Amino acid sequence: MANAIYPIYKAALLAGLSNIDLDTGTVKAALIDTGTYTYSTAHDFYNDLSGVVGTPGAIANTTVTGGLFDGDNVTFTAVSGATVEAIVIYIDTGNTATSRLVAYIDTGVTGLPVTPNGGDITITWNASGIFQL
Repeated sequence: MANAIYPIYKAALLAGLSNIDLDTGTVKAALIDTGTYTYSTAHDFYNDLSGVVGTPGAIANTTVTGGLFDGDNVTFTAVSGATVEAIVIYIDTGNTATSRLVAYIDTGVTGLPVTPNGGDITITWNASGIFQL
């Protein structure tokens, strides 16, 4: 699988639905074991995910400029569990049934794949930004 923006997120953008704002919402990244989770165009909310490794981390200082989404690198602390091959970005509402999935990323990120050993894992986004629409 290559990097993808979830189609249901794109549809939500076009429809102007709530819970779609990347520069003012609480945007998080989840480490994903692709041996357990398979990307699907039908997935829309966090409760569709499986294979989440560790605790998702917030992406601080998010910006959207000219269709480019960017934010700070993310450090996940004391991670243990299965090998991580992908990251899912989502907007956290505090409810897994309404926390909208935004992007699936498995290429172009420094630090992936990684096998957790109980230490911290830092995900370094591409210098040109996380993704562009």
